[in-house]
Amino acid sequence: MSILTEAQAKAILDKVIALSTADECTASLTGSVDGNIRFALNNVSTSGIVSNTDLAVQVAFGKRVGVATINEFDDAALERVVRRAEDLARLAPENPEFMPAVEKQTYTPSATFSESTAAITPEFRAQVAADSIAPCKAERLIAAGFLEDGQSFVAFANSKGNFGYQKATGFNYTCTVRTEDGRGSGWVGRNLKDASAFKADSDIRIAMRKASESAEAKALEPGKYTVILEPAAAAGLISFMMNFFDARQADEGRSFMSKKGGGNKLGEQVYDPRVNISADPWHPGAEVMPWDGEGLPREKMAIVENGKVVNLEYSRYWAQKQGKRAIGSPGNLLMAGGTKSTAELVAGTQKGILVTRTWYIRMVDPQTVLLTGLTRDGTFYIENGQIKHPVKNFRFNESPVIMLNNIDELGKPVRVAGDESSFVMMIPPMRLRDFTFTSLSDAV
Repeated sequence: MSILTEAQAKAILDKVIALSTADECTASLTGSVDGNIRFALNNVSTSGIVSNTDLAVQVAFGKRVGVATINEFDDAALERVVRRAEDLARLAPENPEFMPAVEKQTYTPSATFSESTAAITPEFRAQVAADSIAPCKAERLIAAGFLEDGQSFVAFANSKGNFGYQKATGFNYTCTVRTEDGRGSGWVGRNLKDASAFKADSDIRIAMRKASESAEAKALEPGKYTVILEPAAAAGLISFMMNFFDARQADEGRSFMSKKGGGNKLGEQVYDPRVNISADPWHPGAEVMPWDGEGLPREKMAIVENGKVVNLEYSRYWAQKQGKRAIGSPGNLLMAGGTKSTAELVAGTQKGILVTRTWYIRMVDPQTVLLTGLTRDGTFYIENGQIKHPVKNFRFNESPVIMLNNIDELGKPVRVAGDESSFVMMIPPMRLRDFTFTSLSDAV
């Protein structure tokens, strides 16, 4: 029962809404079928399929709110979950930030579903593992990776007549390749909508090459360097930063978007003029659900335009309090760039460091978004447009805000998944000045 049709979902939700005696009721159904395969030491270690369907019911009496969930859907079960939510609402204190259910909305569907991804079988997953492992074995390298794929649906309705339904698919592959002696490491990742675009036997060559070429790493002194961040390396930093694009955090003085003396930096020049970040639920290859977490329709919009912050997220409560228009979470982040590949950026670099991946990123200072983390899985020294030799990994202390004010050149954006984030992202490789490495790391 994991993936319900629109008609099946609506029938259940309509029953729930009709059963409620509260002032208002909102119900949501989510379901998924997720498959995975994991391999390590050139052997498959686990694989499986998990399916689940859940119903969540939220009711309100005035500003008293109750929520209950269930994964049974017969009439008696629906009655139980509604009554449980109502009992909890009667016991709850009033929520001073309560916002009533949204009125009926119009949603423009986005192409979040891929037939090829939904059709993935255990045999497909096994072949991905085989195509990743076999080339590594042939060259005496060791592969460890994970493929996770799935299809899902979301449906919701409320007592004001609003209703939404949409299906989606997801595909995420990562693989780390090590040399037998453990001194070299490479990595490759693919986050895709359409599984038919994935070729494990060719993608694995990227990680294999980096593993082999990083084995004789030399130490460089920590300091400020020109760096080229591959898209996956940049995404970890940028996605962390985007979590602070919330107007309430800024207005209350809790983020780098806060202004001294109060207010936020909306409309101000915060980045290099070449920084342009937008959201678009319908962007080809990076589609996301056409509604946000509060049920408001998402829209195509600029977030940063020519370095200026032009939109922040306003929850319905904070928008009402501040006299602003509500703007929900964007779902995807599209950073504009140029036309060059990572290799072409390397070719145009006199001296610098190429970073494959940033890892274990943690916050140091939310007021400046100062982050610390490590490079990993292939870090290389560049001289006169060529990779000269691998270098030992670094710990970095860097703010993506400062980083995006030190741009030399941006390459062609590609789809990646941001760490610490649910965003779908299109991020370019980027060459940056004065990136701060604070110490060496023994990690490979």
